Amino acid sequence: MGFMDKAKEFADQHDEQVDQGIQKAGEQIDQRTGDKYSDQIDKGVDAAQERTGNGDTQQ
Repeated sequence: MGFMDKAKEFADQHDEQVDQGIQKAGEQIDQRTGDKYSDQIDKGVDAAQERTGNGDTQQ
C-alpha cells in the first residue's frame, strides 16, 4: 500500500479530525492574510472537507 492509499484510508477513518485540521489551517491563512481572501479560503476549506472521508462534518 502506497503513501497516498494510506492517506486516503486515514482520511476515511478519521474524517472529523481531518475536517477540523482543514478548518484550523483555513483560519490560520485568514489570520495571516488579514482576512483579505476570506471568501476564497472558505470556499477552498469547504471543497477540501467535502473530499475527505464521508464529506464535510463541520457545520
